[in-house]
Amino acid sequence: MISYKIVMVGQPNVGKSMLVNAMSNSRFKIGNFSGVTVDKAQSSVVHNNNTNLCFMDLPGTYALTNYSQEERITNEFINEYEYDLIINVVDSTNLERNLLLTAQLLEKNRNMIIVLNMDDEAEKEGINIDANLLSRTLGVPCIKVSATTKEGIPKLLDTIIQVCKSPKPTYKLVYSNTVEQEIGKIIAVLQNKGFKDNLDYRTLAIALLKENPDVFKRLHSHPIWLELSRVVQKSLEHLYVHYNTKIVRDIFADEISAFAKGTATGVTKSVHGKHTATSQQSITSKIDALLIQKIVGLPIFLFLMWGLFQLTFRLGQIPMDGIEYVFATLANYTKATLGNSQFSSLLADGIITGVGAVIMFLPNILILFLGIALLETTGYMARVAFLLDGFFNRFGLHGKSFIPLVTGFGCSVPAYMSARTLKNDRDRLLTMFIIGFMSCGAKLPIYVLFAGALFGVENAGNALFGIYILGVVFGLVSSKILKVFVFKGKDEPFVMEMPKYRLPSLKLVWHMVTLKGIMYIKKAGTFILLASILVWFASNYPNQPKLEALYDAQIASAQTIQEQDMLAKEYEEARLSSSYLGTLGRVATPLFAPLGFDWKLTVSIFTGLAAKEVVVATMGVLYTLGADVDANSDKLLSAVSENVPPAVMVSFILFVMIYLPCMSAIAVFTKEAGGVKYVFYLFVFTSVAAWLVSFVGYNLARLFI
Repeated sequence: MISYKIVMVGQPNVGKSMLVNAMSNSRFKIGNFSGVTVDKAQSSVVHNNNTNLCFMDLPGTYALTNYSQEERITNEFINEYEYDLIINVVDSTNLERNLLLTAQLLEKNRNMIIVLNMDDEAEKEGINIDANLLSRTLGVPCIKVSATTKEGIPKLLDTIIQVCKSPKPTYKLVYSNTVEQEIGKIIAVLQNKGFKDNLDYRTLAIALLKENPDVFKRLHSHPIWLELSRVVQKSLEHLYVHYNTKIVRDIFADEISAFAKGTATGVTKSVHGKHTATSQQSITSKIDALLIQKIVGLPIFLFLMWGLFQLTFRLGQIPMDGIEYVFATLANYTKATLGNSQFSSLLADGIITGVGAVIMFLPNILILFLGIALLETTGYMARVAFLLDGFFNRFGLHGKSFIPLVTGFGCSVPAYMSARTLKNDRDRLLTMFIIGFMSCGAKLPIYVLFAGALFGVENAGNALFGIYILGVVFGLVSSKILKVFVFKGKDEPFVMEMPKYRLPSLKLVWHMVTLKGIMYIKKAGTFILLASILVWFASNYPNQPKLEALYDAQIASAQTIQEQDMLAKEYEEARLSSSYLGTLGRVATPLFAPLGFDWKLTVSIFTGLAAKEVVVATMGVLYTLGADVDANSDKLLSAVSENVPPAVMVSFILFVMIYLPCMSAIAVFTKEAGGVKYVFYLFVFTSVAAWLVSFVGYNLARLFI
């Protein structure tokens, strides 16, 4: 079977992913380019039973430059990797802007097809592109398609096979007469000398005029360079005078802009002489006048986010309770079947509980991703980023930072992933460093427990709202500090396309949600499982046979069931105190003593590194209530109220709010940040910040509570 490798290139929001899904009717395989956080998505389809088409969806980019990581990756892949065909996906409703990237791709002189996607939307807006004329103008096959309706897909697949089998054509990217004259002078020298190179003469001439360092370096040691360099220098001086600038990048940017505008004007006409896109733009403008209005826009956004979180936690609670019940039943069944042994404890308390901790929160994650995907595919998220950019800039953040920060309220794992929307490395790292301040759903049981114990059940709701808002405030202040002292540099300009409002594609949303869910299970599940096993081991070893024998004798001689239960709980506390985990807590207690923590709270902090869900269960064991308790347990609530002073509760809440996320989130952070060193920086930053804030909060609380 013949196989062809095809790369999909286009600007953001042109529907590349949807187009591949329409051609292959299969799900992307998601991975990462080596050494970076940018996604690479692959899919394949067998056409006519004898040809395998493998599609590589490159990151969306406006230009083939090195400004952002996506642009660097796309440019490097096109220049250096082996493939058979470039499919340049173009938004038919915005042809001129898309042709700016097309012109740069034509300069690469590779096999290429231009796909005029969203043709159905263009027709609705009264835009008619003459695909045949565009094909003759550029020397490239141009196919009209609609990824939504699958119109034109069969013709596109046939054209892909045809182009891959055909010899490479000569493309017609023509510059102004001034530039073309200088290109001709350089080509003449190369032809007269019979110069041989893997690049054709025209590509070499353009590269020399663009002052391409790689081409300059390669030709510098060749005998032709002595004569060629003089011609190139004279050509550049001519261009400097004609364009009144010595910045070659600006000269060719103007050239490409003029080429795109002229080409788009020549091949586009309005249906019935009327460009109905104006009415579409008018509707968009009216909606934008409300949604991105400075006074009304922010409350609308907050209301939508409030509604999304209500759905996430309330609707997600229904399957969560069922999942929790299933795993609890499975754990109890395992213990009942295998008996009271270390192996059954490992399976029930370690492995089953660890898997349950991941699966239990999966409904919340999926609901949150569904809401964000719907808002994103409609075009609303881009507008909120624009709305918040001015406010975020005051704290050193980029407008696009709000997406990962909002996601952080659900779970830090997908929040770190969604930080990829930030193009600049410095902006992305700064955002990732403060995601932990946005309290994830796993911290909620801890807040519920301590808010109820400190403020009473009737005021716990208001206290929870205040805790979440306080976390946001700490995050913004920390961002400003990091921006001033660590992530220095000029602010990047806020450049974001405002896409048209569209009804979301249910198929695309489904793929986005399911892919994120699978990635969450793969990346988070493994690490939480491992962490849970480690916590189980540290809390059960070393064995204490003498301690066990002592309490067994006391329990056997107890007169009442209540006395037996009390002794059993005392044994559990003594055993845990002597375990590796308890020893760690006692050793670290002096460090946390200024915050008012005893060894029990210290141990809870350490187990929370595995997963914040473990904190409440750990405290249940430590306060001799048994591990089978939750944040709403009246016994645990009473025990915390009796054993933990109010000032210490405040200190503990503040520390949990800020300190390092769980191990699964840290693992994802390591990958997204690009190195283990950033984990060390995050550990130092969050630990110092949590300790200082808790210390101040503890001492202030002692004065006023």
